[in-house]
Amino acid sequence: MRTPWIVGVSGASGTPYAKAVLGALLDAGESVDLVISKAARLTLLDETGASVRDAHWKDDVGAWLGRDLGSADLTYWPANDLAAGPSSGSYPAKGMAVVPASTASCAGIAIGLSKDLLQRAAEVNLKERRRTVVVPRETPVTRSHLEHLIALHDAGAVVLPASPGFYGAGAEATAQQLIDFVAGKVLDALEVPHSLSARWRGELNAQRSPLGGP
Repeated sequence: MRTPWIVGVSGASGTPYAKAVLGALLDAGESVDLVISKAARLTLLDETGASVRDAHWKDDVGAWLGRDLGSADLTYWPANDLAAGPSSGSYPAKGMAVVPASTASCAGIAIGLSKDLLQRAAEVNLKERRRTVVVPRETPVTRSHLEHLIALHDAGAVVLPASPGFYGAGAEATAQQLIDFVAGKVLDALEVPHSLSARWRGELNAQRSPLGGP
């Protein structure tokens, strides 16, 4: 039985994080279901110039990711389709990552709003006790933001802010290396193997060698 990871892309700035997570999951041979919110389409267009049309999603998502999706096990669900597979707890899934997660999507998931398929799918994964990773990117945050994140934590989600570390690549890290650091943390939380970033080896200055190598 096909049992995918669900990736939800919300309207927060940070679509490169979603691209890196999606690419790494596909590289690992994982099945993936993709949900892109209405607001995320606007952010994606603003940050990358890429558009995603429901009727042409495979071409559009492939262009965004920069890869041929012909052999990829990727299913796309329109965000307004509340009858889609991920809207039900009986639909098999390994878990879900919401990356990036806007404050609105965090709030909606935390209170069970189910405004669209992204929020509903995340709520379903939480109630089914499946691995759920939420990647907020907003800063600074208000008390209400923090309360919603605490509610998500208490519901069983992994709250994983998009906070890149520099020990993997050093102070001269490129934007892509910082993006991959966060994406790697998401894959770690999902327990999916990857080689996106170097791991701390207990050695100072190890970041001077790519991926901690010789």
